[in-house]
Amino acid sequence: MVRNTLVAYIGFGFYKASDLTTIEIVKSVSIKGPKEEVFNNVRYLKNFPKWSPFLAADPAQKYEVKGTDGTVGAQYHWDGNGGKDMGFQEITKIDELKFVGMKCDIQKPFTAKPTFDYYFTETSNGIEVKQVFRVKSDLVSAFFMWIFGVKSDMEKMNQKGLDLMKKSVEIKN
Repeated sequence: MVRNTLVAYIGFGFYKASDLTTIEIVKSVSIKGPKEEVFNNVRYLKNFPKWSPFLAADPAQKYEVKGTDGTVGAQYHWDGNGGKDMGFQEITKIDELKFVGMKCDIQKPFTAKPTFDYYFTETSNGIEVKQVFRVKSDLVSAFFMWIFGVKSDMEKMNQKGLDLMKKSVEIKN
């Protein structure tokens, strides 16, 4: 009986995990401030510490910008949680005041290669920043993401970053 229940749970888990092999999370925030300032918070990686939800969670995190900041190829490297979190993000595309694309290379605590696309639009409520996060994983990794509720955590973390960006810009204006 216990064995059948365990097999059924694992089978159900892999069925649910198949929905997590490709994750796309779309979050947005409206920021009252100059479009150039909002855009430059993303474009210039030196500004990421102002709104990084990861740095907020781990203030001792070490980070470094490599390459020419604000240009395609610039990288933001991080090493946090006493060496347990490590990776970098790299700017892959810039469309002035409209779009910044980034790819990440997460090396610890797991390996992943997500992308972040940021879109900037003027609205009556301010500058809308839309973040589109995408990550692909194999079925086994997706199974563990399902078990631990990782997608929900990612959604919260991504929104927290946008909310911190909003706060950092609006506090000045």
